[in-house]
Amino acid sequence: MTAQDKILILDFGSQVTQLIARRVREAGVYCEIQPYNRTDDQVRAFNPNGIILSGGPASTLEDNSPRAPQAVWDMGVPVLGICYGQQTMCMQLGGAVEGGHHREFGKSQLEITQNCALFEGVWEQGSRNQVWMSHGDRVTKIPEGFSVVAISDGAPFAFIADEKRKFYGAQFHPEVVHTPDGAKILGNFVHKVCGCGNAWSMKAFRATEIERIRKQVGTGKVICGLSGGVDSAVAAVLIHEAIGDQLTCIFVDTGMMREGEAEQVVTLFRSHYNIPLIAVDAQNTFLSALAGVSDPELKRKTIGKLFIDVFDGEAHKIKDVAFLAQGTLYPDVIESVSFTGGPSVTIKSHHNVGGLPERMKLQLVEPLRELFKDEVRALGRELGLPPSFVGRHPFPGPGLAIRVLGDITPEKLAVLRKADTIYLDEIRKAGLYDEIWQAFAVLLPVRTVGVMGDGRSYDNVLALRAVTSVDGMTAEAYPFESSFLTKTATRLINEVRGINRVTYDITSKPPGTIEWE
Repeated sequence: MTAQDKILILDFGSQVTQLIARRVREAGVYCEIQPYNRTDDQVRAFNPNGIILSGGPASTLEDNSPRAPQAVWDMGVPVLGICYGQQTMCMQLGGAVEGGHHREFGKSQLEITQNCALFEGVWEQGSRNQVWMSHGDRVTKIPEGFSVVAISDGAPFAFIADEKRKFYGAQFHPEVVHTPDGAKILGNFVHKVCGCGNAWSMKAFRATEIERIRKQVGTGKVICGLSGGVDSAVAAVLIHEAIGDQLTCIFVDTGMMREGEAEQVVTLFRSHYNIPLIAVDAQNTFLSALAGVSDPELKRKTIGKLFIDVFDGEAHKIKDVAFLAQGTLYPDVIESVSFTGGPSVTIKSHHNVGGLPERMKLQLVEPLRELFKDEVRALGRELGLPPSFVGRHPFPGPGLAIRVLGDITPEKLAVLRKADTIYLDEIRKAGLYDEIWQAFAVLLPVRTVGVMGDGRSYDNVLALRAVTSVDGMTAEAYPFESSFLTKTATRLINEVRGINRVTYDITSKPPGTIEWE
C-alpha cells in the first residue's frame, strides 16, 4: 500500500497495539505495525510522517530489554512513546526508569500541569481527566529538553514533551476506550504534530487495490474460497470488480453454518453478483470426520484440514489457475507473527496466516491484508454488499462445531441451529442486533431433569451469549432486560425439542483473547 501520509507503529508486544493502529486509521491516516527490532534502514525506508512506540510486557530495567532503533531519534520526525514506549524513550535519551514504585492498573486521574500540542482542544492546564494506566515501572528522570506536562498519583511523569524535537511520552494508554479523550490526542499527534491529512478512506483504498490486483494477476486465473463470512465475501467481490470472470469462487458447505446461510451465499454470488461459483455439499464428509471428536482444538484442525482437501480437489478441476485469494485481515497478519518473544506470543499464536499446502503451488492474493474488521465492513458497504450481510455478527471458521460442546451429531447440530435462529430472531425483533457485537447460542454437554407439562424430561442445557465491543479486543456482556431473557427462554423451550433449560452467560472478554467461541 502506498500512501503519501503514513505513521509507523513499532510494536513492543502490547496486547492492545492494534488499537493504536485503529485509532490512527479512524483519524484518516494510513499506518502499519512493525516489530520494534526493525533495522535503521527499514525504518528510514518506510519514510513515516511520525512514529509511535507501543507499550509492552518487558521492563527496561532487564538485561537485553527491547529498544527502539536509533533511526527513530535521528530522522527528525515526531515520536510518541506509550507506556513502555515512553520508558524506553527516556532510557535511550538519557533519562531513568525505576521499578518497585506505585503500580497503576486501571482507571486513573491525570492532572494537566501545562499545555501541550497533543492536548490542544482536548485538555487544559489545571484540569483532571480520566486515563487508563497499566504499568509497574515508572519514569523517575526525564531526558534533557523534556518538560512535565501531566502527572498522576502513581506517575510523576505521566506525560512528558520535548516540543522542539516533537518527542512525546505518555505513561497512560490513549488508544483504549477507557481513556475517553485518547482518540483526540492521537488525532492531534497525527494531524497537528505530524502534519498528516485525512485521505485514508475505503473509496481511496478500493481504487488503489483494484489497480494493485490487476497488476499482480495480469491475465491469470484466481480461485477464492468462500466461508460464508464477511471477509471472504468482500475479498471476492473486490477481486471480481478488478478482474471479472478470471475469478472463480469455491464454496464448501461443511454443514456447520447457521440456518439458511449456505443458501444465502449461493444466491448472493450467483444471482446478485453473477460471480462464477462452485458450490460443494460436503456436509456428510465433515460429519463423518468429526464423529466422536469432542476436543475443540481437534475439531478446528479436522475441519481446517478437510476444508483444504475438499477445496483443493475442486481447484484441480479448473485449468490454469495461478492464484489463490484469501480474506486475510491485518489482525491475522499481526497475530501470526511474534514481534517480541514475550507473553503476547502465546496470545497471538492461534492464527495461521500466509501458509499454503505446498501441493497447491499457488500465489496468494490478499486484498484485505491491510484492513481491520470494521474497515472490511466499510469496504463491503462501498462495494454495495447488502447491509444485512455486511453487518452480520462474527462467526468462527469451524462454525457450530465448536458451539456444540462435546461430540457432534446431526441431531445436536439441528437443535443448536434452530435455537440460535430463534435467539437471533428475538434480538432483531427487539431492535438490538446492531447494538450487540456478537451473539450466539451454545449447546452444553449437560443434561438435566425437568418437568414439562405433566411429564418429566431429560434434555440438554442451552447457553446464550451476547457481548458488546468497540474494537473486538475487549468486550462486555450485553445487559439484556430480564423480560427479554424470559421471553426468549420461553420461546426456546416451547419450540426447540432437545433442550429443557436455558442459561445466560454474563462473563466478559478480557484483553488479549482474540476470538469469541
